[in-house]
Amino acid sequence: MIKYKEGEKVRLVIIGNSAAGLSAAKTIRKYDQKSEITIISKEEGLAYSRVLLPYVLREKVDYNNIFIKDKAYYEENAITYIEDEVVALDTLEKLITVNKGQAIRYDKLLIATGSHAVTPPIEGLNGSGIYHMWTKNDLDDLLPLFNQKKSVAIIGSGFVSLQAAWAAKCRGLEVSIIEIADRVMPNVLDKKGSEVMANHIVDSGLSLYTSMITEKVERQEDSSFKLHLKNRQPLVVDFVIVGAGVKSNISFIQNSNIVYDRAILVNEKMETNIKDVYAAGDVAAGPTVFGDKHMTHALWPTAVEMGEIAGANMIGKQRRYQGSLNMNVTQMYGVTVASMGIFDDEQIDGSYEFPMDQYKGYIKLCYKNSLIVGACIIGESESVKLLGKLRPIIKKGLRIDCDPEKIESYIDIQAFQNRY
Repeated sequence: MIKYKEGEKVRLVIIGNSAAGLSAAKTIRKYDQKSEITIISKEEGLAYSRVLLPYVLREKVDYNNIFIKDKAYYEENAITYIEDEVVALDTLEKLITVNKGQAIRYDKLLIATGSHAVTPPIEGLNGSGIYHMWTKNDLDDLLPLFNQKKSVAIIGSGFVSLQAAWAAKCRGLEVSIIEIADRVMPNVLDKKGSEVMANHIVDSGLSLYTSMITEKVERQEDSSFKLHLKNRQPLVVDFVIVGAGVKSNISFIQNSNIVYDRAILVNEKMETNIKDVYAAGDVAAGPTVFGDKHMTHALWPTAVEMGEIAGANMIGKQRRYQGSLNMNVTQMYGVTVASMGIFDDEQIDGSYEFPMDQYKGYIKLCYKNSLIVGACIIGESESVKLLGKLRPIIKKGLRIDCDPEKIESYIDIQAFQNRY
């Protein structure tokens, strides 16, 4: 337990009511029932799981099952909950200003404000009929359209974009995917994996356009949209979903002396450059298992891990984060799609590809400096068990013999399960 001076009250403030912030609060209360905890949330309503939003669109998950905390949780854990937007932060006075004018003082602060979807600079890509798929509000906007409209264009082909596209297809909509890069999921799959995935998308009945620039989006008199594509006939759809990536929510710290780049820079304790100020989740750039000092992985499990470390250190525990490891897994287009770690051919020493017939899908294992560093999988759900086994191997940096003739016997899925 934490030791306190007589009558001392420690004010712990968490900005953010999602994965990182809630993980921090849970960790604090695990060891410390005395400190004051205040959570400030810009989003209204109950905390929810962003991971489940596409599954609600597909009607695979009931809407009410996305919520992860009810109102009683905050009362039971003596957490003061404030719904408002933080507009300024004074780290010298340890003072937070929210939009409604309230001033909130803290002794220690965790910034866990997450990220927001970005809109590329395309003329006409704004207003009613243009949506993202990142928050519950986005889900609320899209649900009625999936029942009322017939066609949609998805700009971008990242993980979230393709999940939204698959949900639309499953609901009977005509779907067109437009990707400016020369392949789908460029940040999630290697080149061959992208080719395999593209084939599944097209075979599932969606229209796919790669290496395609959207020059302008024009709103028609009937409220439909005409997308003007470079060197191609325009595409007309009922509405548009934009999935062009996310950015950290850091606008309120710009005059606070907190060091940031695209996200707030933190060390292995989730500490910023300012004493008593921590950051975690999508808003933070921290260490990775591969030795990067500052990198952001906008993933729910990473946010939970970082929040736990931050919460522990806010109450005096000396916890160090071992580093994030990117891992994406979902089921769409009739296959399980997953990747982990480093898998681009340009960044590895070599790889081993399991026989597709034997393992009923594409499985690529990547290595560098005699270490397994990543994998890509497109196939049956059973294959994903390999990632679960590989994750601790990669995080621990265990060395193996990467001779291609020996690697299959070493990492063979069945043998791997028996070995570990």
